[in-house]
Amino acid sequence: MKHLALKVDVDTLRGTREGVPRLVELLERRGAGATFLFSLGPDHTGRAIRRVFRRGFLRKVSRTSVVEHYGVRQLLYGTLLPGPDIGRRCGELMRRVAKGGFEVGIHSWDHVRWQDHVQRKDLAWTRREMQRAVNRFVEIFGLPPRTHGAAGWQMNSNAYRLEAEFRFDYCSDTRGAGPFLPVLDGTVVPCPQLPTTLPTLDELMGIEGMDADQCADYLLRLTADHPGADHVYTLHAELEGMKLAKVFDYLLQGWRRQGYGLISMRTYFETLDVTQLPRHAVTLGTVSGRSGTLALQGAVATA
Repeated sequence: MKHLALKVDVDTLRGTREGVPRLVELLERRGAGATFLFSLGPDHTGRAIRRVFRRGFLRKVSRTSVVEHYGVRQLLYGTLLPGPDIGRRCGELMRRVAKGGFEVGIHSWDHVRWQDHVQRKDLAWTRREMQRAVNRFVEIFGLPPRTHGAAGWQMNSNAYRLEAEFRFDYCSDTRGAGPFLPVLDGTVVPCPQLPTTLPTLDELMGIEGMDADQCADYLLRLTADHPGADHVYTLHAELEGMKLAKVFDYLLQGWRRQGYGLISMRTYFETLDVTQLPRHAVTLGTVSGRSGTLALQGAVATA
């Protein structure tokens, strides 16, 4: 059976409180697995306004109706309103997700802080941010985290090495074509990357006039056109768990009809022979529909 692994990025307090329970109910109803990656510290969504100066950001905001999906109050956190501590407020909800049989992992400590700054930060800053997230995860779940998926697919070379140091089994911080071992400066990092292989709904919405339903049909055509290929699809609690829940349900049913097993990242990882994974450099590049540069699976590397 071909596999389609579902990775749920949970960025905000509202996404955790409202989007996550709806996604759990939907996934259970459809018999689908998924991995929920939580933002565990302060919600500073409002500080993302700094991205207004990033090329393509305003176009994305206009295409995806950010206020509609996130809400006005959410967009004031960290500016006019203090940023609420998501892990403190929602720890019990997160534990219920894990008790329900879904894999849980780390998305970030402070989503906006990581996404906007990590590319330019040093080892000490990166270690501090990751350690905060690890400590809070242990506080909530009583176990060390086993996976990490970077906010906004933003990384630096230290972050990949720290993932191995923190003994994550695998991570999903990149965009690419398939699982690989990252190579940095000629050295293999022994923590596999399972990159996101498909566009996200928010990257597609509004492009060439497509609405959400048309975006879903476009995604289903992509997966139908690659028979036998495995995929990783990243969804967001703030989108597919809320306004776009019906669209996501349509995707789940479509992927089932195409013969995909809808599984968690953990289940997908366990199908792989890590010793046989190709080695690839990691690089920065652009992805259609998303502003700024992202961590990408690069060329095949020797090490």
